[in-house]
Amino acid sequence: MAATYLPTLKQLQYLVALRDHGHFGRAAEACFVTQSTLSAGLRDLETLIGVVLVERTRRVVRFTPVGERIVDKARRVLREADELGDLARAAGRPLTGDMRMSVIPTIAPFMLPHILPHLRRDYPDLRLFLREEPSAAACEGLQNGRTDCVLLALPFACGEVASAPLFDDRLFVAFQGSEADSLPPAIADDAIDGSRLLLLEDGHCLKDHALAACSRPETRAEATMLGTSLHTIVQMVDNGLGITMLPEMALKAGILDHTSVTARPLAAPDAVRQIALVWRRASPREADFRLLAEVLAQAR
Repeated sequence: MAATYLPTLKQLQYLVALRDHGHFGRAAEACFVTQSTLSAGLRDLETLIGVVLVERTRRVVRFTPVGERIVDKARRVLREADELGDLARAAGRPLTGDMRMSVIPTIAPFMLPHILPHLRRDYPDLRLFLREEPSAAACEGLQNGRTDCVLLALPFACGEVASAPLFDDRLFVAFQGSEADSLPPAIADDAIDGSRLLLLEDGHCLKDHALAACSRPETRAEATMLGTSLHTIVQMVDNGLGITMLPEMALKAGILDHTSVTARPLAAPDAVRQIALVWRRASPREADFRLLAEVLAQAR
């Protein structure tokens, strides 16, 4: 029987990296190889399967239609290959080896400083690689196999995932301190002036949770979406440019320290987000993820 020649995992990694970065140099850096090595690997792949995957010009890297389909398949193959290692790790001691976790920006700076010392102390053989990114990008990375689990705020559509809830995180309305005397102890959603509301841009689930808590449709149309961090928005509120909504964990972490901003609870049925750890359904490391969720819930 004739020998069958198959693409290598390295060639598939080069292909996916080029699709993600759109540039040979940046793709090579992401794969920790030279540009010539990456280019040669892709040429070998094209020769092996007998089709052109990438149209190369001086300015543009353009994937052919068949190249796009093969990239999608390559992502699945690479993810399955990663899970081979996951199976071996799952058979050993809990929470050991490498784990890639994405954390959304409205959780990372407020929760990680509390939980990482516990993980280092109790699970010293766990190598946790962290990536901070908005909810939409984190879920995309989870489905593509770029990351193993995501520390997320629900509800958020993250695809075919399993999840373990950690705790509920209430939403508060934050405003300049000079407004405090004229406001009640809890703020009703119909008392919020949508034209003054400053929120994070699309892709951040906190924006969706805040708008869901304000049940009036006009609030979505009036609110200002900003591609900044919560810390930056707090500074804008402190300078009288509007109001915002903040999660309770940010308040407990001291986000309002050294400002004149005051926060009061939002009195609305949906004024809460659920912090959860999510991972791909049927992952061989599910026991690890559930244990990690328990550790995170206790350490926070």
